[in-house]
Amino acid sequence: MWTGRGKTAIAGVGYSALTRHSQKPLGLLAIDACRAALADAGVRSEQVDGLATYPEMPAQGAGSRDGEDIVSVMYLVNHLPLAPDIQWYAQIETGMIASPVIESVHALLAGACDYVLVWRALHQPRGRYGAWSSTRAAGETQFMAPYGCSSIFQWHAMQWQRYMHTYGARREHLAAFVTNSRRNANLNPRAFFYTTPMTHEDYLASRWIAEPLCLFDCDIPVEGCVALVLTTAERARDLRNPPAYIAGYGQNTSPRRTLFHYALDDYMACGSSLAKKLWASSGLGPQDMDAAQLYDGFSPSTLYWLEAAGFCKEGEAYQFIQDGRIALAGELPVNTFGGSLSEGRLHGMGHIAEAVFQVTGRAEQRQIPGASAVCAIDGSPMLRGSGVVVTKEAYAS
Repeated sequence: MWTGRGKTAIAGVGYSALTRHSQKPLGLLAIDACRAALADAGVRSEQVDGLATYPEMPAQGAGSRDGEDIVSVMYLVNHLPLAPDIQWYAQIETGMIASPVIESVHALLAGACDYVLVWRALHQPRGRYGAWSSTRAAGETQFMAPYGCSSIFQWHAMQWQRYMHTYGARREHLAAFVTNSRRNANLNPRAFFYTTPMTHEDYLASRWIAEPLCLFDCDIPVEGCVALVLTTAERARDLRNPPAYIAGYGQNTSPRRTLFHYALDDYMACGSSLAKKLWASSGLGPQDMDAAQLYDGFSPSTLYWLEAAGFCKEGEAYQFIQDGRIALAGELPVNTFGGSLSEGRLHGMGHIAEAVFQVTGRAEQRQIPGASAVCAIDGSPMLRGSGVVVTKEAYAS
């Protein structure tokens, strides 16, 4: 069990507006989210002496202008009144958003800082993600891109095709998960699709993007930011809202491979590796979770996480999600805020924020009665995955 169990906490959560294309520059949206998180925690910006983010821009070739395409540590230093001398900062390039949270936890445990602001800001460029210009395909892409296989969604479609062939899943099975996420988003005022319902028939009528996956199997790209305030458990107890204690974490890196996309077996092995670290670190297991916030950049990823994390057996997730089992009143509520599919693509930050809301009793209409332990896992199982378990009680080791 991890010696840092329950010694740090998330004390505040803040959102900017989430829109398809904002009239505000991304930097100002980040400032909005950070100020909201500080207000939620009851912490003054001048008390913040640690900063961490995952600034990567998802649209290749779309630019990296600070404050417009990304929001770096230096942008916040220059635009938000902070402690006179920032003690610690981290700008993580891999691992998705749980990794800056994990780095912040270790900085707090080491005494490097007292209050850390963590944020993820996402710019949504106009046009198509794949519309950047290129005159050559280098390395592994030379075997794929010239033949039309240049999108990660296509690789996910191939993995899902293999899953369907191996275990007998059908397209209709995914509808249960996607429509459940939308119902949850319809209870979440921050969600992009808050006022847009979806039926089983709507899902099945959606156009193919890469068969057997359709438009509604994709997350919805948004422009906006979510921020968190982290501190020690001792400090968190005296702040404005109940804290969510960080009970454990797990991270993984990708295995060696010959081409970019992995076989389904590799995918599952990487997810299982991360989950073992997560459960060992926290001293808890899948049976202890009151809800699961599982990454859903593309809908099959959540099914793989259900299996890899031990919520069901391998090859059974497509059956596990049926008949209301993952609904708010079900056996295991999943993505209770709508997920990336319906709240908006925030690379796992929405998942962590919702885990905090659930264990602190602040999820409003989405609240799971008595929720005391929730996991938030981001990334694809084989691609820069990371996750945390947050709890209502400290459960100190």
